[in-house]
Amino acid sequence: MRSRRRTDHERAAGTGDGRGWRGPRRWDGVVLALPLLLALLLVCHCAVPDGPGRWGSLLETFLPWLGLGVPALLCVALLRRSGVALCALLVPLAAWFAVFGDLPLPHGGRAYDLVAVQHNVSDENADPTGTAEQLIAADGDLVALQELTPSLLRDFGGVLDETYPHHVSFGTVGLWSRYPLVDERRIDIRPTGVGADWDRGLRATARMPQGDVAVYVAHLPSLRLGLGGFGSARRDESAALLGAAISAEPLDRVILLGDLNGTVDDRGLAPLTSRLGAPKSGFAFSWPRGFPLARIDQVLARSATVSDVRTLPPTGSDHLPVAARIRF
Repeated sequence: MRSRRRTDHERAAGTGDGRGWRGPRRWDGVVLALPLLLALLLVCHCAVPDGPGRWGSLLETFLPWLGLGVPALLCVALLRRSGVALCALLVPLAAWFAVFGDLPLPHGGRAYDLVAVQHNVSDENADPTGTAEQLIAADGDLVALQELTPSLLRDFGGVLDETYPHHVSFGTVGLWSRYPLVDERRIDIRPTGVGADWDRGLRATARMPQGDVAVYVAHLPSLRLGLGGFGSARRDESAALLGAAISAEPLDRVILLGDLNGTVDDRGLAPLTSRLGAPKSGFAFSWPRGFPLARIDQVLARSATVSDVRTLPPTGSDHLPVAARIRF
């Protein structure tokens, strides 16, 4: 019987002898470079220039989702039957876990002093009563709301006031508390060109058993994504104004609750994240409700630890509520 000899074509394709994995080939350099590029984006995202289109901020808004590049590149490596590319996938995998690895882990057993609830209720909320009842079920000590129209303020107050006897609101933001609130005032975070009726920031002192805590509630301007890039200029300006107010805050302990229209990785929120600590665990993507892609509803603190953050069940809003535990 004549033995079958492999042709040059079979040798190039890696077939004909039962051994499937290929040695270096023309495209292996590209397949090897892509995992390394993915790892660099994860670890060195701050090196991506922002420029007029705020492309760096756009990348950082969806930074955790870069992890999906690993299974995508895994499929490519398997199709190419490249052992080198498979090994290279360990680099972005390690990079992802180095940046986000602690967030998915449960930390529910940690001690805490306070539960804060944050929710953009949507000015088109058709079920404010049901939304308020769901927020009460979270058993928070502080509840911060945004997009409160005058009618929604009455509806939410009618339900929340019994559980939270202390309340303050200015414009479209409000705060309900189990603890007395004093020194209440507006915080002007209007970006350039916005009228005086744009009222989205407040500050109050919560008289807690552990001592006074300055509580800020804010709703930063929305973002627009278009051909010109990531429209975050007004959001960034408003964040800088809010950051300056927090920097000047005389009380040591500070809690910020708000729809900041940005993630804690977004450099546009650096005036806040450089002064306040973010949650130590939990992705808690809060927007959009149907398929949450990012947590833009934030609970940040100074001289305190936000030990974990989680999303609550959907309400009549296009955002999911978030609840966070805080330890002083």
